[in-house]
Amino acid sequence: MTDNLSAPLALHLDGAALRANWNWLARQSGKAQCGAAIKANGYGLGAREVLRHLLDAGCRDFFVATWAEAAEVLPDLNGASLSVLHGVRDEDLDFALRTPARPVLNSAEQVARWKRSGGGPCDVMIDTGMNRLGLRADDLAPSLLEGLEIETLCSHLACADEDHALNALQLATFSALTRRVSARRYSLANSAGILLGADFAFDLTRPGLALYGGLPRPAASEHIKQVVRPHAQILQRREIRRGETVGYGATFTADRPIEAAVVNLGYADGYLRAFAGSGAMLKDGLRLPLLGRVSMDLTVVDVTLAPELREGDWLEVEYDLPTASAQSGLSQYELLTGLGRRFERRWIEQ
Repeated sequence: MTDNLSAPLALHLDGAALRANWNWLARQSGKAQCGAAIKANGYGLGAREVLRHLLDAGCRDFFVATWAEAAEVLPDLNGASLSVLHGVRDEDLDFALRTPARPVLNSAEQVARWKRSGGGPCDVMIDTGMNRLGLRADDLAPSLLEGLEIETLCSHLACADEDHALNALQLATFSALTRRVSARRYSLANSAGILLGADFAFDLTRPGLALYGGLPRPAASEHIKQVVRPHAQILQRREIRRGETVGYGATFTADRPIEAAVVNLGYADGYLRAFAGSGAMLKDGLRLPLLGRVSMDLTVVDVTLAPELREGDWLEVEYDLPTASAQSGLSQYELLTGLGRRFERRWIEQ
């Protein structure tokens, strides 16, 4: 934040919960090592702080999307492994060759580029059915990967959060590849994939969502802890009279006198209009519903049941990820990564 200025928005980030989630996922990974996806600025929490907390927990394998993300966390890596999931472009090559981070090669062009450059250890992504990044398993020529020093051969599950036939198909395809392609380690499971069972773990798991409090499958509901708790400050308290409307579009009409608070939070901060009619703020366990539409920078809350609240007080945003996803129709991933830069990020040990 700017010197001497405090933000009227804050994310309370629970470092103990983050470490506990990683430890539980590590146990569920069995004999496999448990890594961590810290791309998208640590899913919106702050990649460098996430990295530091997970290093303290014992994590030694990290994944980012781009080389710019790698550059941000490299100073704090402390000897741990870092892989760049989007591979290596021509524009990335000079930097990639000077760092200990490894590209995850996704195409024949990237493989050729890395070979021509004399690059060292790398990872390789094989597409086993998602049709996103990766070399196609059925087009994998025997000579394509010759000469590569492959640290980790990876693939990515498309439907691990569901009981879907593609899970078994991807597992069978990847298992066959481990017998054809030589690598030091093999990795298939994301957060949800860890919960599909030991067959999916191989040598290294790569959780993301569940680290940050997301629920990838119902089986994790008793174990995954909430990490992110947004808070917003009250800018004004006001009375809404019976018959008056609230907000853009006049979508809410008061059927009684209502005490309302206007809080410093809106869709520019990632709190989207989808929460209108279902979202709420919290004060000491009391649930305070929203009134009308969410604006760009402001949201109105019914605080009739909390007469003690005043301008300058803080409210917690109801943001347990599975609950917020059901309220808004947004994915848990969107809810995390959409939290804006106007939030002050405060790490709190519960």
